[in-house]
This record gives sequence, C-alpha cells and structure tokens, in this order.
Amino acid sequence: MARAIWNGALNFGLVTVPVELYSATQDHTVHFRQFQRGTSDRIRYRRVNERTGEEVPYDEIVKGYDLGGDEYVLIEPHELDEIAPGRSRTIDIDAFVDLDEIDPIYFQKTYWLAPAKEEFGRAYSLLIEAMAKTNRAGLARFVMRGKEYIAAVRAGDGVLVLNTLLFPEDIREPRKEISKLPEVGQAREKEVDMAVSLIESMAEEWQPEEYRDTYTERIMQLIEDKRAGRTITPAEEPREATKVVDLFEALSRSIEGRKRGGGQKTEERTKKSQADEKPRAQDKESKGKATKSRDKQPDLSELTKSELDRMARELGVKGRSKMNRAELEKAVRDATRRQERRRAS
Repeated sequence: MARAIWNGALNFGLVTVPVELYSATQDHTVHFRQFQRGTSDRIRYRRVNERTGEEVPYDEIVKGYDLGGDEYVLIEPHELDEIAPGRSRTIDIDAFVDLDEIDPIYFQKTYWLAPAKEEFGRAYSLLIEAMAKTNRAGLARFVMRGKEYIAAVRAGDGVLVLNTLLFPEDIREPRKEISKLPEVGQAREKEVDMAVSLIESMAEEWQPEEYRDTYTERIMQLIEDKRAGRTITPAEEPREATKVVDLFEALSRSIEGRKRGGGQKTEERTKKSQADEKPRAQDKESKGKATKSRDKQPDLSELTKSELDRMARELGVKGRSKMNRAELEKAVRDATRRQERRRAS
C-alpha cells in the first residue's frame, strides 16, 4: 500500500474534509549505476573545490546566484530557511474554474486526495459528485516540501485528484522562443476542410492501455539477453520522414488511405459498440420513454462514443472529456431538448 506524503484538511466555504495526499504517478525509468569499463569499480561523485582540487565537506558549502560576469551573490542555507514558506496544514480553495479552461501546459504533477478516516467519506463523496457535475476544479495555494504551488483539485474516477500547476512565469511564450512559426491563416480553406476530414476519420476513444513504453521494454529485453548470454539484435532504423510536395495532395491521399485501410477497423468497432449498447436500447424501448422529438433525432444508444462526442461538441456541451459514454449520451439528449425548446419559443 502507498504511504501518504502529506496530511491536513481540504476547505471550501464552511466545509472541511481531513485528507491525505498520495502520489498518483511513478517513475518507471530504468536506472543504471556507473562503472569503469573493464572493471567492477563503481564511479562516485565528490564535491571538489575547482581551484584546490580538494573535497569540500557538505556543511562548508553555500549557494551562489549568478549575476553574470563571474559575479555571484552568496546565500547561506539558514538564510533560505528563514524565508521559506511554512508547510501547509490546509488546502483552502479560493475559487472554482471550469476544468476545460485550464490549458494542459499548466499541469505539472498529479496526486490523489483521500479521506483521512472512513467517517469523513460522506463529505468527501459530496465533493466528488459536486465537482463532477459542474466540471469545475477548485484552485488553491499549497506549500509542500518547502515549495509553493498552485493546486487544482478536481473530481477523478471515485477519487479527488490534486494537480500541482505551473505559475505563468514558468511558461515560455512560443513566439519569443521560436523564430520559424508561421502567421495564422496561411492554410487555404479547402486544405483546412480536408485536414478536418482526416482528423475525424482517425477519431477514436482514448484508451491509454493501448500505449506502452516500448523503449523501456527494449532496455529490459537487452538486460535479460546480456544476462543470459544471448545475441543482441539491433533495433530497426527509424523510417525517414515523407517529403511533402503538395499539401492538398498529401491530405487527399491520407484520407483515401484511411478509407481503404481503416474502413474495416471502423466497421468492426461500430458493430462492437452497437452490440454492447443493444441491451440498453432494448431496455429503453421496453420502458416506452421515446418521444416524438427523439424520433426525429438519431438513436443515441446506437452511436459510438466518438460520434456522441462530436454531437456534444456541436451542441456546446462542456466537460465532455470527463464523461463516460452514458453521461455523454444524457448530456447530448438534454442539450438537444434545450435547443428544441429555444427554437419552439
């Protein structure tokens, strides 16, 4: 079982929930130690005075801020400790924002918030349900391990999620850093339409389990092969990038290729989705909940999630990325009804 790395209380308004913080991610990078080739001698690093070549004890080391031109401001460790922010005892939510309005570039690291005791489960569940329904994240300032963060607390799958966020000054401005960015609007409208068609033809549901860290797998295979004395097979060279001669022609060929190669896959996925949702459709039909307005609309229960997501986007439904299929279907149905009422009035 994971161990909590912080404990305190989550506050919003007059509601207080004692919570514990857990790391939601882990580093699975393969780590190596260093040896001198041909020996079993470990390589170790030492803190050495570059002028005298002598090793310096840790308690004699101070920090220096580079002002440029070989000029430094020296800072004692205790001076940093005196101005360091104190550890947060609470996470005080100051405001709630729409989760879709937070640019993903700001997200830094993910943690889980769990109730400190089972008796706090009711208030904890209340927060999850309320945040999920509103698709909002609570923003707070949070100090952990001597560093201050912006924290975004949001609803996850049965758990409250805390994301540490970067500050605006941590984000670089692309046009200041990259000199080769094109001006907006250079693409022709017909090319944009073709690109949109290609993107839509490649649309699928997000299934993270389909993506694996193949490089780490190859490293582990290399280690196992060397341990067993097997011959090492070099990896294939990456293929060269395709030369783009005509953008419109490349888009057209891509779409045609998707139609030929991806048609069967899409058809199989659609049949599977319809088979999975068939009991749902039969249940709704048996309960007699269909209305005249629904008869004019496609049967939502027979649509794939990507098709529902496309309809939700056209209807302006917010929080689509956090919805499961059933929630997405309900949101599309409700939005369609609201649209029909507005037209009728």
